[in-house]
Parts: sequence; structure tokens; C-alpha cells
Amino acid sequence: MLTFAFCLKFMKRGLYILLISILFISCSDFQKTLKSEDTAKKFEMATELYDAEKWNKSYRLLDQILQQYRGKPQAEKITFMHAMCSYQLKDYYIASFHFDKFTDIYPQSEKAEEASFLAAKGYYYNSPVYSKEQKETVEAIEKLQIFVNEYPESQYLGDANELVKELDFKLQKKAFEIAKQYNTIREYKASVKAFNNFMLEFPGATLKGEAFYYRFDSAYNLAVLSIEYLKEERLKDALAYFKALQKAFPDSEHMEAATLMNEELQQQLNTFTTKS
Repeated sequence: MLTFAFCLKFMKRGLYILLISILFISCSDFQKTLKSEDTAKKFEMATELYDAEKWNKSYRLLDQILQQYRGKPQAEKITFMHAMCSYQLKDYYIASFHFDKFTDIYPQSEKAEEASFLAAKGYYYNSPVYSKEQKETVEAIEKLQIFVNEYPESQYLGDANELVKELDFKLQKKAFEIAKQYNTIREYKASVKAFNNFMLEFPGATLKGEAFYYRFDSAYNLAVLSIEYLKEERLKDALAYFKALQKAFPDSEHMEAATLMNEELQQQLNTFTTKS
């Protein structure tokens, strides 16, 4: 007499074999379709795989028939799915290229807004870390801004604006770190100049408070280490930078240290006043 445990084990084994068989048949059908000349069958299977989120297989079929459907009613759908497969496979350069192409060919499509946003978002994903060259970051901001201008009422507007903020901060961070690095290696004159440029380029920067302090710190060091005939002017410049810091960020975490530095600057400037 068969036990319940034995029957259950037998059923599980049978189910496993069934699933493997289905998978094998499915793979076999895909390979046959991939090698066939039947574009209609490829389109049908590519659509089924797309709906099942089998992005790689769907892409391979779509890639084969994309050119063959140019100018036909199905072309719009195929072009969008082809771009979306690339996007889902994280091939963002290719995805953005194809989404851009889609919006150029089908500007009135109901998918044009989504395609335009995903094209711009693809550029966002290609933006490197802040320490590297930021060409792609600038390009991504431009693409997202074009999208925002073109679709001011878009459902993706909030997402687009958040992506722009994130990318803009990356540019801020790079410029800030360059200016701060000059301070670290004691190139104080270059640091002051770099921080001034930073503030002109990013007037609403998140790092503005830090920039004000490190600009003052650089100006302080530049002044106290200066040769005599340059010192008075640089002391006055540094004191002016302290006043700017004090006015803009009176609650800065660096204010205590900055105040002591300011007092030293004032004392040294007083020696010039006494001499005159």
C-alpha cells in the first residue's frame, strides 16, 4: 500500500518534469521562431514575450523585424517595444537613442510622452559619479529640461524635476570638491577663485554654506601667509569674506572657528593702521 508521503513525492517529481518539459518546449518554440522567415509569427511571439516581461527574448525577435515593418501599421508598436526592451535590459544608451527616434517618427503617438521621458531618464542613468567627467550629466539635464518644457502638465513632471535636482547636485559637488581640493593642497588663491566661480554658477547651491566657509578659510590663509606688500589688501579681502559668511550663514557650524580667525585677521590689519 502506497503511503501519502510517497504519493506526494511522486506528484512533486511529476510536476517538476512537467515544468521542465514546458520550459524546453517553450525554448524550442522560441529558437524555431527566431530562425524562421515568418515575420508575423515573430511579431506575435515578441509581443507575448514582451507582455510576459521576457525582455531579452522579445528584443531579439523585435530586432530582427524592426526594419521589415517600417511604414506599416505595426511599426509604431514595434519601435516602442524595441526601445522599452533595451531600457528594461539597462542598455540605456541604446534605449535613449531608440526612444528619441520614436518621438521623432511618431510625435503624435499616445506613447510619445512616455518615450520622451524614458529617453531623458536613460541619459540620467548614464551620468557618472561626480568625480568623473560630467559631459553625460550636462546632457541629461538638458534632455530632462527639454522634456519638462515640452510636457509641463506631464504625469512624469515630478520625477523629471527630482532627477534634474539630483544631477544638478552632482555638478555642484564636483565644482565644490575641486575648489576644496585647492584649499587642501594650499593653493589658496586658486581656491578663493574657484569658490567665487562656484557661487556664480550655483547661486542656490545646497553646499553654499560650506563654500562660504572654505572660501573664507582660503582667503584667511592666503592673507596670513602673504609677503608684506600684498598682506594688507589680502587681509581686507579675507575680512570681507568673513562678513559675507557671517551675514549669509550666521548659524554655520564653522562660525566659532571663523570668528577666531577673523579676530586674528583684524589684529594683523591693525598693525598696518598703526604703522600708517
